[in-house]
Amino acid sequence: MELILAVVIALVVAVAVTSGLVISGRKKKQLPPAEPPSTTPTITAPPAEPHVGDEAETPREEPRRTVEEVGLPTAEEAVETPAAVEDPVVAEAPPAPEVEVPEPTAGRLVRLRARLARSQNSLGKGLLTLLSREHLDEDTWEEVEETLLTADVGVAPTQELVERLRERVKVLGTRTPEELRGLLREELIALLGDYDRTVHTESPEDVPGVVMVVGVNGTGKTTTTGKLARVLVADGRSVVLGAADTFRAAAADQLQTWGDRVGARTVRGPEGGDPASIAYDAVKEGIAEKADVVLVDTAGRLHTKTGLMDELGKVKRVVEKHGPLDEILLVLDATTGQNGLIQARVFAEVVDITGIVLTKLDGTAKGGIVVAVQRELGVPVKLVGLGEGPDDLAPFEPAAFVDALIGD
Repeated sequence: MELILAVVIALVVAVAVTSGLVISGRKKKQLPPAEPPSTTPTITAPPAEPHVGDEAETPREEPRRTVEEVGLPTAEEAVETPAAVEDPVVAEAPPAPEVEVPEPTAGRLVRLRARLARSQNSLGKGLLTLLSREHLDEDTWEEVEETLLTADVGVAPTQELVERLRERVKVLGTRTPEELRGLLREELIALLGDYDRTVHTESPEDVPGVVMVVGVNGTGKTTTTGKLARVLVADGRSVVLGAADTFRAAAADQLQTWGDRVGARTVRGPEGGDPASIAYDAVKEGIAEKADVVLVDTAGRLHTKTGLMDELGKVKRVVEKHGPLDEILLVLDATTGQNGLIQARVFAEVVDITGIVLTKLDGTAKGGIVVAVQRELGVPVKLVGLGEGPDDLAPFEPAAFVDALIGD
């Protein structure tokens, strides 16, 4: 019986193996031809899971070393080794601006005489040439008047000067070049008037002197404020600048650059902010720092704009809450001539102008504007700008001014 079962099992196994071989052969015949190798990257099968339990591999014996054998670096070596610790990148702070030492103001106008003398051909030398003629008839005196009017001296001052010259020339009789020059020099100095031309920067109270700078657009007002800071620093005064021009783009940056050059602090606010508030804060900071002078730069404004002019009056009133304003300087472009006089008149109605700063008086302007603006406002020209350099703002000296006009 067992033998029969063994034979049957053997037959069944033989049939199964034969059937498998037949089926495998048929599948191989039905396979399509082999395709070229694909360019698709081969995906690697995930690594086999580690064996655990009884299937775990026997750990391999590896030599081990102590800390002493490894030889770790010391603390000093670790600090000195660049690879041990990477230093964080720290941005270098920008260097502080170098503080400049401005030129002394004493005699500055004399040093700048060459620039001022460029305009002498239209006034000083023209007058000397006319007065040196052999016969001074009516036509000659009319030419003298025309020369003075062309130089923007003004009608009334021109008539006064011509009358005095006619009288003195008639009395003198002889007219040598030296005599004529001396005569013209005396009369022009007298025409400029005897004014107090000091820029008042000392307060009668225990607060810094406060100077407000006003003017129309384009006269060089912010630049003049920066140059005035240099003048004061050159005279040994400490200065705080108030950037109350919040309407012109970059006006505060421009003023701060001027201040940084001489070590003067600039108080500023947001663009378009309230100028009166900034002016108030500037004076407040000047008091806290015990500064000698606070210079307030106001926004340039058209003299025909009533709202802007009213705002200028507001700035003045707010600043005066700390104490009286010691100086209000009106900056005028010397090349504007009679239009500058109209501007001056309107500003004088809004704020009490105490002094004039004439810019661009470097030969392209007509020197007679100095006489005309003083007559118009009844206030003196205190400072004149004679160029683009940082130290080209000079205290006005009538004698040096006339000498530059008529030559030596």
